[in-house]
Amino acid sequence: MTLAKVILKKEEGRTLRAGGAWVFDNEIDKIEGDFENGGLVKVHAFNDYCLGTGFINMKSKITVRMMSRSKDQEIDAAFIRQRVRDCIEYRKRTIDMSSCRLVFGEADFLPGLVVDKFADILVVESLALGIDRFKLQIIEDLKDLLSAEGMPIRGVYERSDAKVREQEGLDRVKGFVGEPFDTKVQIVENGVKYWVDVEEGQKTGFFLDQKMNRAAIKPMCRGAKVLDCFTHTGSFALNAGLAGAKSVLGLDASELGISQAQENAVLNGLQDTVKFACGDVFELLPAMEEKGDKFDVIILDPPAFAKSRTTLKNAVKGYKEINMRALKLLNDGGFLATCSCSHFMTPELFAATIASAGKDTHKRLRQVEYRTQAADHPILWSAQESYYLKFYIFQVCSEK
Repeated sequence: MTLAKVILKKEEGRTLRAGGAWVFDNEIDKIEGDFENGGLVKVHAFNDYCLGTGFINMKSKITVRMMSRSKDQEIDAAFIRQRVRDCIEYRKRTIDMSSCRLVFGEADFLPGLVVDKFADILVVESLALGIDRFKLQIIEDLKDLLSAEGMPIRGVYERSDAKVREQEGLDRVKGFVGEPFDTKVQIVENGVKYWVDVEEGQKTGFFLDQKMNRAAIKPMCRGAKVLDCFTHTGSFALNAGLAGAKSVLGLDASELGISQAQENAVLNGLQDTVKFACGDVFELLPAMEEKGDKFDVIILDPPAFAKSRTTLKNAVKGYKEINMRALKLLNDGGFLATCSCSHFMTPELFAATIASAGKDTHKRLRQVEYRTQAADHPILWSAQESYYLKFYIFQVCSEK
């Protein structure tokens, strides 16, 4: 079958030629041949050089998502299965697979698809029309290949309920893929036990990308008074408690998140050490400062304040404010773990924002380490959207 040909404008396609995974609507000069949204097309430069094969959706600003760079590659069942096998082989070499992200979209060359594994449950998030057509095959390939590795899968739940699906002309979907099961799943990460609610939890139910960062804070938390802001279901707080913190307080605006965090504390026998409170961090931190509260370690793991370039200016203000508040609450020589999960908040801008917060609070920041997302969320250098998590640990000293 001859695929339609998407021809790029003369000055466009530089990102794609450099290894990028997307073709935007404003880069396209013309399309030759018949196609349907979600179907496969060939992408050509203005001089007719073939740049590869991808799936097209004229309803999306990301009009083509690339599946292969090879002009002769057929995108068939064998191709998809090999992609899935590659995902598993990569994770076998880089991460504890008891719970991990198995498929990370463009960075795993399966654009628009996320699959997380929580113990023996898979949670699937499909965000693009083209990959939606391969979804069931990918699920079956994962189940088959994981079983062969001694990791049988008990059930699959779909969380394709993100609003971004509407930009692809897709309905938001949520529910079981196959037989139903108890959607409350217990996992173990870094020695900490968690209940993961794959049906009602945020996104796929648990944020696996911070796995190694949660472990990184442990040495600083022994014997310390710890504050965990935006705690979600208590992951950083529980790692601090398990590390031997003297006391831990986790804060979050979500009543459901706090309830789950408290349940997780009991699950780990940490309910006497790790406490939680529900409220707006932007209101709670000034109140703590006014009371004269002080901490030895503070963790800031906020949601993405910048979800688009248009919100970046206000996001910078938000990041600066919470970092200034945290710096004021730290004892001299205490530690600040601070991060941003927004792709639009670049590493350079995030570093500058933290530096500005330090300057305005007259604090000196001594960097302990800089980290990004865990290895099961690989960063594909030519696909900038795959690099989103920035994580710093600083020792904070008063000016001397």
